[in-house]
Amino acid sequence: MNAQHLKNRWLIAASAVGIQVSIGSVYAYSVMTNPVKDIFEVEGSAIKWAFKLAILMLGFSAAFLGKWVEKVGPKRSGTTAGILYGIGIVTTGIAIHIGSLPLFYIGYGIIGGIGLGLGYISPISTLVKWFPDKKGLATGMAIMGFGFSALIFGPFMQYLFNTVGIANAFYVLGSIFMVLIVGSARYMQQPPKEYIPEGYHPENNTLKQQDLENISAKEAIKKPRFYYLWLMMFINIACGIALISSASPILQEKLNYSPMEAAAMVGFIGIFNGLGRLFWSSLSDYLGRITIYILFFAFQIVAFYLLPVLAYELLFLATLFTIISMYGGGFAMLPAFISDLFGTKELGAIQGLILTAWGLAGVVGPTIYDVVKAKTGSLDATLYVFASLFIVALIVAIVMKFSITKAHKNKTNSLKLATAS
Repeated sequence: MNAQHLKNRWLIAASAVGIQVSIGSVYAYSVMTNPVKDIFEVEGSAIKWAFKLAILMLGFSAAFLGKWVEKVGPKRSGTTAGILYGIGIVTTGIAIHIGSLPLFYIGYGIIGGIGLGLGYISPISTLVKWFPDKKGLATGMAIMGFGFSALIFGPFMQYLFNTVGIANAFYVLGSIFMVLIVGSARYMQQPPKEYIPEGYHPENNTLKQQDLENISAKEAIKKPRFYYLWLMMFINIACGIALISSASPILQEKLNYSPMEAAAMVGFIGIFNGLGRLFWSSLSDYLGRITIYILFFAFQIVAFYLLPVLAYELLFLATLFTIISMYGGGFAMLPAFISDLFGTKELGAIQGLILTAWGLAGVVGPTIYDVVKAKTGSLDATLYVFASLFIVALIVAIVMKFSITKAHKNKTNSLKLATAS
């Protein structure tokens, strides 16, 4: 493939954003909880299980289909994601129309969840290969779309509920998502082998800026660093998603906000979730991925411990929004960090395996919150539990830091020996 036939890598990034914005609509789920529970005449907790199931299927479909995504490429896998996600949302509308709760779980949770998993990983490994010089920035831009999606589709979903009815709203949404994801996927493709962007000189990189290895998913799961990263992601996601899913009642309890005021602040949470993905991932290109994760965990130990006693409104909100930005940033740095540790040979497959942490954390985090709060009757106790989990995450991140430093040192020594011989 010669230069004039190369696709524009920034349009590749824009296509990735189109996919991520569509599937990120899952974060607007809370908008549908009350209207849908009234239709099925069940408690909100029963409706929330469709969300938990979707996140679970996201993680495990990404794991089991990661190798297939690498094999067929982003165009085919992204198209499949769009078809499945669209069908899942349309099936959700059918379930609401006929009053079938099991079909609601199947449509939104299983079919839609598999589409989520495929849609999430399909463009990411491709972006890392197109942007070896800006891995954090590129993946941050795409995954920022996932975080911002609720700001777009939350109000739009409510508008459709009010104008065309709930079941019809899902028919419209499913059609939009299918067209947007499939249309974006059609532009996606892998760069030529050994692609190097104009003006980028990888030979000038220090060893610490180079990937440690370039190995397969099968080889990666034999490395301790794989499990360190999995545990770090699991804790960051479990605590963050529990906070996001309970943000409104937390704000009402701690700051005496009205439900309407709390709902407005939830919108700001979406903004910081999205901005954090771009800011932290871009910063990690300069400071290093593991350094940023260590900063995340150290801050959140203190933040979750102090939230119960922060009475000053602006300080409470600043702390909350910073936590949310770090939750989003953890996602955005993940693909670039996987590339740093294991290379791009099977990045999508390795990311899929790591995303099982997301699938489990999406169930475990909110469940820990609900169980601890129900048993203790205290919001403070739940936040202290999460602060303790971040202590574990910090220890693991520090161990990871030493592991990476040692690996770079061994790589340097090996190169020196090879040069000497």
